[in-house]
Amino acid sequence: MADILDGKAIAEALRQKTAASVDQFKALWNSTPCLAAVLVGDDPASHVYVRNKEKACKKTGIDSKVIRLPADTTQEQLLAMVAGLNSDPSVNGILVQLPLPKHLNAEQVVSAIAPSKDVDAFHPQTLGLMIRERPLFLPCTPAGVVHMLESAQLPLAGLEAVVLGRSLIVGRPLALMLLQKNMTVTICHSKTRSLPEVVRRADLVVAAIGRAEYVKGDWIKPGAIVVDVGMNRRADGTLCGDVEFDSAAAVASLITPVPGGVGPMTIAKLLENVLVAASHQRRSNSTV
Repeated sequence: MADILDGKAIAEALRQKTAASVDQFKALWNSTPCLAAVLVGDDPASHVYVRNKEKACKKTGIDSKVIRLPADTTQEQLLAMVAGLNSDPSVNGILVQLPLPKHLNAEQVVSAIAPSKDVDAFHPQTLGLMIRERPLFLPCTPAGVVHMLESAQLPLAGLEAVVLGRSLIVGRPLALMLLQKNMTVTICHSKTRSLPEVVRRADLVVAAIGRAEYVKGDWIKPGAIVVDVGMNRRADGTLCGDVEFDSAAAVASLITPVPGGVGPMTIAKLLENVLVAASHQRRSNSTV
């Protein structure tokens, strides 16, 4: 039976470390790091995510402001809001909660965020710097996954990893980060042939496809590490990941739970990015 990779405990340790650094920042600069979140429309999951981020900011000593906009907000209105936050010196980090209502162009909105305040790390410039291995910020969920693996003191170099999912938010940046840890990485997607056979090669399986309990235990190589990024709601209201937990845990050596796995790490890394942004902006301003 697999051991549990407890993201909740690892995230709390990281949050406490960030909180101590926030205290140092306040003493040095006589100001408080601030995150601004823009929430458009009434998506229930988005409201939950933003509330969780607000609570985490408060616990860590970071100021937060939430701008709630109606679902019929126009592209021009949203871009104007982002421009205002870009120019607001009291705001250090900006995130626009996704998904946006379908009439809005999310790519254009994300690209409008100032790279120095792009704490979600979705901006094309941010991703380009990551490819060049000199990032200011790392995408929160992929960075959280790597932090979990390193916290478990796992020897990553040389392992074969399979990442299920190719989104710009998780799959592709995570594959790059694992490659930079000297792993051999395969990205799988809806067109991958013989998917179970491909997954069975992996020493590390990361599931990020958004399909409830899609990955079965007989897909997992005995002793493999399984990281489940998925967050899905069953018909009875309970939460589950993209991996069938019980059957996979019977085979794997280490597995993340859902909930309590990757989710808390994403928020912990966001808080860390806000502090990095505030520190970078303060240092830049002090040299002008």
